[in-house]
Amino acid sequence: MTVHPAGSRDIVVGVDPDRNWHLALAWAADEAQRRRLPLRLLLAVPPQHDTHHVDDTPGRTALRQAGSDRLDQACNWVRDRHPEVSVTGDLLGGFPAQILGGAAREARMIVLGSRHLSRTAEFFSAGSLVVPVTAQAHCPVVVVGDAEHISQQPPYLVVGIDGSASATSALDFAFDEADLRGAALRVVCVWQRPLIMLDDEEMALRAQRTLLSEATAGLSEKYPDVHVTHEVFTGHPVEELARAAEHALAVVVGRRGRGGYTGMRIGSVVHGLLHRAHCPVITVPTD
Repeated sequence: MTVHPAGSRDIVVGVDPDRNWHLALAWAADEAQRRRLPLRLLLAVPPQHDTHHVDDTPGRTALRQAGSDRLDQACNWVRDRHPEVSVTGDLLGGFPAQILGGAAREARMIVLGSRHLSRTAEFFSAGSLVVPVTAQAHCPVVVVGDAEHISQQPPYLVVGIDGSASATSALDFAFDEADLRGAALRVVCVWQRPLIMLDDEEMALRAQRTLLSEATAGLSEKYPDVHVTHEVFTGHPVEELARAAEHALAVVVGRRGRGGYTGMRIGSVVHGLLHRAHCPVITVPTD
């Protein structure tokens, strides 16, 4: 296993020694190959007694050895899949969420696996990564919970926009990703009918369609090979986006701000998609 400091453009993958890491690692390895970026695998060995003291007890030594073996296995798996991808593995002491959150300051993106935990389990599980890392990361975070739908023809990605700055960042990323993959892009806006309608519904829907056209105009010129469709749905954003992305390569959404110390403020739409979507969920922070 080769260990060296991370570069500023690595794709970083969190390797969990206690569960299957192949789906997330496959996604990350394929992305590294497409973007011609190095891949860095991180595995964190947490303190045994809820402290930051790193001891050399037999139990901890065994944990580190098992982690090192798992990293070697994962690195070799990537090399077999994409021999041209530069891959390294780092075994670090500390809590996984903190380790990956720190790596996100310099990474091109972070890739995590997901167990589709309940809201309570995701918040309070000792091994929880998805919510805190997604909330705190300064780069896009990809959460891979199920196998990628690469057999869908034609392939497509879904991006949800709402006119916010975070949605603009998500749209930029989604166009770039679709172009790299030779995939179509479905740009989706979900309108929620208010309890009290002050305007005509058709007028409100026309405003959403105008938003879609204006948001994508410059990017369609920049990425002429990306086939783009505009879709306006009425309903709950999580349900409609998840339904639109049922067979997508990924669903891309923006993320407003960061979650502070607790790392739990990721927004209801992002949180809902992480538990509802059956394709990779990519969250993009505001630039």
